[in-house]
Amino acid sequence: MIMLLRIAVPTSIVAVLCTVTLGAQAQPLVPPLSLVQPEGQTSPPMVVTLQDALERARRNDAQFQTSVADAQIAKEDRVQAKAAILPAFSHTTQYLGTQGDTPLKTGRFVSNDGVNMYRSWLVAHQEISPNMLTPYRRAQAAEALAQARLEIATRGLAVTVTQRYYGLITAERKYSASQLAAQQAQRFLEIAQQQLQLGQVARSDVVKAEIQFQQQQQVFRESALQMENARLQLAVLLFPTLNENFTVVDDLTAVPALPSFPDARAMAERGNPDLRAASEALRVAQQDVRGAKNAFLPTVLIDADYGIEANEFALHSRVAADPGLGVLPNLGYFVTVNLSVPLWDWGGLRSKLRQSRTRETQAQVALSQAQRQLLSNLYSMYNEAVAAKSAADSSQRVSELAAESLRLTILRYQAGESTALEVVDAQNTLVLARDAYDAALARYRVALASLQTVTGTF
Repeated sequence: MIMLLRIAVPTSIVAVLCTVTLGAQAQPLVPPLSLVQPEGQTSPPMVVTLQDALERARRNDAQFQTSVADAQIAKEDRVQAKAAILPAFSHTTQYLGTQGDTPLKTGRFVSNDGVNMYRSWLVAHQEISPNMLTPYRRAQAAEALAQARLEIATRGLAVTVTQRYYGLITAERKYSASQLAAQQAQRFLEIAQQQLQLGQVARSDVVKAEIQFQQQQQVFRESALQMENARLQLAVLLFPTLNENFTVVDDLTAVPALPSFPDARAMAERGNPDLRAASEALRVAQQDVRGAKNAFLPTVLIDADYGIEANEFALHSRVAADPGLGVLPNLGYFVTVNLSVPLWDWGGLRSKLRQSRTRETQAQVALSQAQRQLLSNLYSMYNEAVAAKSAADSSQRVSELAAESLRLTILRYQAGESTALEVVDAQNTLVLARDAYDAALARYRVALASLQTVTGTF
């Protein structure tokens, strides 16, 4: 059953504690440490589930947002590379005023046939080269690489959030349990004092009981500090400003099922982002090699211009150099075709080719290692999840037995059949068993989150 964890302990432990404290007047325990907390948190606490924590962390974690920004930038790079393939259109308007060439009425410069010249052109520019599609293909691979890295960051953040989320739940459980353990130690001290007054036990039993009481009090104080630190660590991920005014939902015992290994392996082969990132990095390197090779080939530039270049800003006018021809049309076009052939660049192009081939070789090695690492991580993380599940099941049984052992030991002590040392040992055993059970459950949760970095969500 899922409940808000403020006073959450196993039912069997509660029954034992109720049995132990029956008939005794509760005395105030030493209060926990007075810790400094962020101010301005007077509203009711916000309830946060694990899914809520994951969504909030994605919005507020700076490292994750860097991966999001990289993916968005890579997308815009692809859009720009695609636009560079298509013809570019522009419009330009110019006025050229030059000194006259007396006694002629033309401009003094060769290209100007009059003192006043007007240009208004619609220009279409297109580059045709072997590298025409290479930048776009490289941008596509770079975008896929950025998306794969974003998925890696998403899964890595999920592990971090899971660790801190269940770390807080474990700390809250320990706080509640240590408080009850301190009350239990206090009750045992009262029993020992009563037995001493009746002459049924020695003074050493009271000393042992008081030592146990003081130790449990200190554990209670330290657990408050651990809970506060765990809350602060989680709050850093969840909120844009530091805010501790929240409570988490304790679903630690709602353990999800572990898929079979063949299913986990199939999921890893389909959607592992590390393998996809290595593959896309190789594709980027291959496009770099293609671009370096194509740089040795000729390039054709085509510019088509349509508009006017005349002595008047009009569709029809007289030519200043020969006005006798009368009014002539100004509107027309001209095309410029430029063929550029690389001849000699002092080895720069060949150096870029060797450089890109070196990067391609390195990317191939990285892909091969990523494939091996994937299998290694899959086996290692799956085995960790299996071991964590087994430890959780075993710790649950040990915790139940420790609670029953403490109940029987206290009854035997009241009947004079056991020593104070046995009671103290049973109390310590129960505390350790309870903490081990909570730690095992948290370990299993983290193991599942780590396994999902390889397989994806299941």
